[in-house]
Amino acid sequence: MKIVFLDAATVQGADLRPLFETGDHIVELYQTTSAEQRLAHIGDAEIVITNKVMLDKSLLSQLPQLRLICIAATGTNCVDLDAAQELRITVCNARDYALDSVPQHTMALLLALTNQVVANHQAVQAGAWQQSPIFCLHQHPLRSLHGKTFTVVGYGGLGAATAELAKAFGMRVCIAERPDATVIREGRTPFRPALELADVLSLHCPAVAGRGFLLDHEQLSWLKPSALLLNTARGQLINPSALIDALQHGRLAGAALDVLCQEPPPLDDPVISANLPNLLLSPHVAWAADSAVQRLVNQIAENITAFAAGTPIRSCV
Repeated sequence: MKIVFLDAATVQGADLRPLFETGDHIVELYQTTSAEQRLAHIGDAEIVITNKVMLDKSLLSQLPQLRLICIAATGTNCVDLDAAQELRITVCNARDYALDSVPQHTMALLLALTNQVVANHQAVQAGAWQQSPIFCLHQHPLRSLHGKTFTVVGYGGLGAATAELAKAFGMRVCIAERPDATVIREGRTPFRPALELADVLSLHCPAVAGRGFLLDHEQLSWLKPSALLLNTARGQLINPSALIDALQHGRLAGAALDVLCQEPPPLDDPVISANLPNLLLSPHVAWAADSAVQRLVNQIAENITAFAAGTPIRSCV
């Protein structure tokens, strides 16, 4: 079979040999693929690997030879699953490959906020410490995490693993129930009270198309003015204008985002352009620790091998 990886640049640094060891297959790697290049790059391939290249119904209907789509991620929004099912194309994703990477990055963002890592570094570089009349510099006060409430929205593998790290810092963990829940599960707290309790709110849930923002002006108003917001999940969970407004007017103490609504962001992205001192950004890399990226590639290879053997794993349709 012929295998095509449409956006291999997304797993830069990983050992891709497992993909070539899945059987007597031809493997073609494209570092990137634009919408206009999709059909040409896929060609007569029977297996396609995509991380974020969109495979919609219009495209899939032009690929009668396509038998398997491997999503190089957990989220499946880059593939029209209904169309794939209709066309009898198997779709497999990757799961739990970043259970150490995302929690680690989430806590790194939190610590950068509470310990003023960037601001203190900039102060030292600007010469402020060198001019201090005492041995240290108290220009940017630090905040302790011990005893604070860490509210998690989305308590799957990533949310649970991040909560365990929060506990290691002496934080109390609050697990938020889904906002539209009619029944509150044991161990969960209703959505609004969970947000109201939060000293730190960390998002680890998917964004559902058509449901609007999880956090808009109203939901952000439920947070304490002293609260910190972390998002390593999906940019579409937070209304950018509502977030900027809350940060600018002191209704939210700080935020750290690894994801934005559009990625890569345009040059005039409102969140980046705001250039707020209490907003920390990283470029969607929470998932990308070296070990996690390698596990991702290994899972793709496993998916292909299992499919070729007639026993698909991690199947979405």
